[in-house]
This record gives sequence, C-alpha cells and structure tokens, in this order.
Amino acid sequence: MTLWQRHLAALGLLSAVILALFWRDAADMAGIWWHSSTFTHCLLMVPMIGWLVAQRVALLRPLTPVFWWPALLWMGGAGLTWLVGEAAGVGLFRQLGLVLMLQGAVGATLGEKLVRGLLFPLGYALLLVPFGEELVPLLQTFTAHISVVLLHLSGIAAEMQGVFVTTKAGFFEVAEECSGVNFLIAMLAYSVFAAHLCFKSWTRRFVFVAAALATTILANALRAYGTMVAAEIWGIEAAGGIDHIFYGWIFFGLVILLVMLVALRWFDRPANDTAVDVRRLGVVPRFTGAAKMVLPATLAVPLLFAAWGLFIGGRSAPLPATMAIEAPPGWRDTRAGGIAWAPRFDGADQRLRRQFANEKGQVVTVAIGGYERQAEGREVVAFGQGAVDLESKWAWSAALPAVDGARTERLLHPGPVLRDAATWYVVGGTVTGNPRRAKLAGLQARLLGGDPRALSLIISSEERQGGLDAITDFLSASGGAKAMADRALKTR
Repeated sequence: MTLWQRHLAALGLLSAVILALFWRDAADMAGIWWHSSTFTHCLLMVPMIGWLVAQRVALLRPLTPVFWWPALLWMGGAGLTWLVGEAAGVGLFRQLGLVLMLQGAVGATLGEKLVRGLLFPLGYALLLVPFGEELVPLLQTFTAHISVVLLHLSGIAAEMQGVFVTTKAGFFEVAEECSGVNFLIAMLAYSVFAAHLCFKSWTRRFVFVAAALATTILANALRAYGTMVAAEIWGIEAAGGIDHIFYGWIFFGLVILLVMLVALRWFDRPANDTAVDVRRLGVVPRFTGAAKMVLPATLAVPLLFAAWGLFIGGRSAPLPATMAIEAPPGWRDTRAGGIAWAPRFDGADQRLRRQFANEKGQVVTVAIGGYERQAEGREVVAFGQGAVDLESKWAWSAALPAVDGARTERLLHPGPVLRDAATWYVVGGTVTGNPRRAKLAGLQARLLGGDPRALSLIISSEERQGGLDAITDFLSASGGAKAMADRALKTR
C-alpha cells in the first residue's frame, strides 16, 4: 500500500466513524436538502465540491500527505460546536459541527499543506449547512415595504399591514415562500462559487458577492410589485397565474444572467488559470514523532463528544401533575367566541389553554406548552412552533412593541381578523421573550446541570376583543409573566 493509499484509507475510516456517530445530523441535513425548496441547491453543491477537488488532484498528487496533530484542535472545536447545538437543541450548530469535524478529518490525515491546497472546497462545504431561514420575516417585511413604495410611485393606492398589502385589486400576502430567502441563499452559494472561478482580486470577489445578493433581494421585491400591478390591469387571478409561471428557477436564472453580464467586464482570472499554485504552499513540518498517535487521538475526539451529548441529552425533570392558570382579580373564565386559534407545541408533555374576560369586554386566551426536557422535535424555540401554527389559517403579520419582555407579534386570519400574541419562554428558571436568550438558557441548564424543564407561555387576544391592551391588562393583574410561570410549575 502506498503512502497516499494509507492516508486516504485513514481519512475514509475517520469520516465513516464520524458519520456513523452523528448519522442523525447527517440524515437531517440531507433530508432538508431533499425536502426544502430553500436548500435544494445543496444537492448540486455536493458534485460541485467533488469537481473542485478533482481540479486539484493532479496538482496535489506530488505532495506528501502527513498526519497532522494540530488538527486535533480543529476537531475539538468542531466537537464543541456540535455539543453546544445538542445541548441547546439547535440543529444548525449540530450540523455545522458535523461538517467541521469532517473538515478536521481531512487536516488530521492529510496535513496542513494539503488542507491549504484544498482550502476553497473545504470552506465551500460550509454552505452545505442549512441556514438563513431566520431571515424570512425580515425579507417579507422588506419586500412588502418596497412593493408599497413602488405602488405609490406608480399612482396605485395601497395600504400595508405587516406583510399584507391591500390594493383596489385585492388582498396580497408576502408569504414566506415569496420572501425570496430561497433564492438569496442559493445566490450566496452560486456567487461564492462564481467569484472564486472568475476573479483573482479579493476586493472584486467581495463586491461581486455583495452585489449579487443585493440584486436578488431587489429583484424579488420588483417581482412582488409587478404581480400587484398585473392584478390592477388583468385581475388578481390572472396575475397569480403569471406569477406562478414566472416565479421559480426561471426567475432565478434571469437574475444570475443579469449579474454575470454586468460583472463580465471585471473578470480578472484567466479561464486556464491553475486551481491552486502548489509552489506557494510553503514547507510544512511533518511532526513525525507524534504521527502514530494522531489517528487514534482523532478517533477519540468524536467518540468523546458523542458520549457527552448522550449523557446531557437524557436528563429530564417531572412537571406538576396538572399545570394551572388562575383567573386574576377582575377576570373570569369564559367561553367567548371569536375565530378559533391555537398555538403549536410539538412534543409537549403537557398542554393547557384557557380563556378569560373582564368587565371591559376584553378577552384573552392563555396557552402553555410544558416540556420535561427539550430535544429534537420537542423544543420551545423552533421553526413553526408557538403562536403561529403553519398548518392553520393564521399567518404572521408584523412584530409589535414588547410587553414585559415578551416576543410580541400580530397575526392575521382571512377576513381579515387581527390577533395580537405575546410569547415568553421559561427555560432553566429564566423567563424571556428572546429566542436566542432562551436557547442560551437551555444550553446553560443542560451543560451545567440546571433545571431541564421548559415552558412556552402565550397570551393572545383578538384586536376587537382588546388586542395588545387586553394582554397588558391581564398580565398586570396576574403579576407578570414570571409569576404566571412560577404558578404553572408549582407542585400542588
């Protein structure tokens, strides 16, 4: 067996161990690529990375692979990233940790010189990690704002309510799938790839990527505006048909064509330029004395973090047999009408929902989802969880001023019917409306042995039944969100 064969076999063994230990995260990531239109482009990125590596094979073959012990630090950082994701219930960190571990395996088994030769393919692999969906509300709001501004400039009367736009032609929603986030993320992957192939100047690369992303965002806003103008001219049904035909990869392809045509004159990398200049990789020490220990030590790192994750993932604590929501002074239980609304608490061990009314005619609904522990598929902070059930007719409309630190938002039901909702997360004794702070509290509780239980507390009210004012009054009468959470967790 040649030296290259031994090192490639070691890389294959180490990668197989990592994928076997963290198969759930690898499967989740691949499932997202396959099922989510936002990340379908990742399926194409895998062979693209293979092509980038193939470009470099002949150039790197004369180099000598070595076992590189500094890569243990890389592996340790990757394992810690995965552990943070496991403890906090953040799939993004777990999947990022997995990709970083696979990168570290390349460094440990092939050495620094070859890592530097493969630096772009290795770095580009980071874009395989699904991220960016948290930008959806921002992009929805931006698209709605730009559309309304353009409609006004065109002489078309329009009113905006969060992500909903009303014109004489009809009622439009800048839905999540119309936010443009799928094309923005795909454009990031494409523009980074194109910048590497077409430019040598780092300044031109950065400008190209930034311009490509900005063009994608603006083009999506113009598409939404064009749909609304078409509705004014031909009617809302015809406009919807045109939009569905045009919007998609045809739209994305036209944006790419525009970006490349504009940038063409600034291309400064020759078509026959070598993928990597091995002469600039320098001389790298081989660390021969420690080489025999590198592979066993590198194998031990993912095993250690996988075992640690298994230990912290199993901790739980019982909730009270019955959680309670008490009617505060001036309020009473009611079965008041209104449009049916229910939050989403996937995987919750207990669910509770009650309605209260006062003499002012204000009506609120209080909902609690309780978890004995958080894990994948049972988290207080997760996409599609909370006040807006994506399978219901309620949709997110806009963010509202915070009430007692809550995450406060306005929901809209066809009609239209408006509902305000304030959400608190109770994790490890911390009560907050900030999803990131809730994730950090969960991380601290799981890593340092705190209370693993968690609650999602939501108080909501239709606008015609008091809305945000009713929520504020009920909260004041109840003594605040923390007092409500403490009563819900109190054993009776």
